[in-house]
This record gives sequence, structure tokens and C-alpha cells, in this order.
Amino acid sequence: MSRPVVGIISNTHLLNDQYPVHAGGDMNASAVAHVSGCMPLLIPADPRYVSVEELMVQCDGFLLTGGRPNVHPEQYGEEATDAHGEFDPARDAITLPLVRACVEQGQPFLGICRGFQEVNVAMGGTLYPEIRDLPGRMNHRMPPDGTLEEKFEIRHKVTVSEGGLFNQIFGATEVMTNTLHGQGIKRAGERIVIDGTAEDGTPEAIYVKDAPGFTASVQWHPEWNATDDPVSRPLFEAFGAAAQSFAQRRLGHVLKSA
Repeated sequence: MSRPVVGIISNTHLLNDQYPVHAGGDMNASAVAHVSGCMPLLIPADPRYVSVEELMVQCDGFLLTGGRPNVHPEQYGEEATDAHGEFDPARDAITLPLVRACVEQGQPFLGICRGFQEVNVAMGGTLYPEIRDLPGRMNHRMPPDGTLEEKFEIRHKVTVSEGGLFNQIFGATEVMTNTLHGQGIKRAGERIVIDGTAEDGTPEAIYVKDAPGFTASVQWHPEWNATDDPVSRPLFEAFGAAAQSFAQRRLGHVLKSA
């Protein structure tokens, strides 16, 4: 059997400050291919080119990646401010209904950073524009200078619920992660279970309650060093197993209907 197909949600960029492109980090494709055991397929997240319905047919799972642009606050009933940063409305138009469709149909996804925030917003939640401005919170943003190794350095502890989804995945209730985000959950969406938090109480790991498929999402970046990191590897392995299971069920349904 061929590898399950995982659609990797892209971000829009200007190459050389003038040429529009859809791009995805190489480490995302590497984690999907080498740890999840799936075929990575970069998705142009723009409704001018793809539809949610087409993506659901073509892919067996989705990686909701991080990205510099944030979910537009109009998606959760708030006005945009300078603190909200940059936006990518075309990506919002694809990912938010895609999350809801996956939850309904049991199609697996793994949310990372912005993807984590998209899952919360898709389920009716809201976001803080800047975590570091809240009393008692740490600065969760990536260091402005330094090498990639320094920017993705393991920086804080995440505590997950004993017996919960992430405890089962990690085999531990405390793990160490990197942190490279500015925004975070303000109000959890309907059916969103906050299953892991940072030391300052910031939500870091969530899933959708009673969803028939894999819906794990994390606020950090597990794609960094996913092959060797003891936290990242089991997460991508669990996601890959879910995509494999979904692909097999779909093939079985096709064969049964033939």
C-alpha cells in the first residue's frame, strides 16, 4: 500500500520581496515523511485554487503548520489592532472550515502553533494578541537573534493531564519544549480540551472532545528535530498512525463499495 497523503498547509510569502509564493518549511515535510511515514503534499491555502471538499478527498490527514501571519480577529468577533500583527485571510478561509470538516468526518490533523490557534478559533474560541503582555506570563516568542538551533532551543516545561491524550502519546506528564509564539488561547472553543499548559498557565496542548479522529494540536514547534526529539517523535508517530488508519478505512470502504 502507498503511503498516506498528508496535506501540509502552506503560507504565502514574497520571494525576493516581489514574487508571490506558497511555501512550507522543509522540517515539516521531513517530519511527515520520516517520522509519520506519510507522503507530504504542500497545499496552497487559498480558496482561489483549492476547496475544502477537494482536499478532504485527496488527503488522508493534514498538518496545520505555524506561520508568521495570525488568524484574523474578525474570525472570532474582535477588531484588529497593531498587536495582532500580520494576517493571511486566504489561509483562514481554507483552514477554519477544514478543521470543522475534519472534526465532523474523523479525518486526522495535527495543529502546530498557528495551526493550534486555528483549531481553537474554528471551534468558536478566541485568542490573546500578545501573551507576553499579560500579567504573570512569560515571553513565549522566538529569540530575535541567533542561529536556528538557538531559536528552536528547548525553553520551558509543559505539564499534561495524567491519563489524558498527550500523557498517552508522550508516556509522561511533564515534557520540555521550544516556544516561538506571540498569541495564545483566550477562551477555549466549544469541545476544546486544554490538556497541557506551560509553567505560566498558557495553554500548550489541546484536542477536540469526542472527535472521531486525531485532533491533537500543540502551541510549540515539534517539527524541529522531530526524528530525535523524545517529545516530537511520538507525536508525529501518533499522527502518522492515525493517517494510516484513516487511509486503510477509506480504502476498505472503496473496495467494499466496488
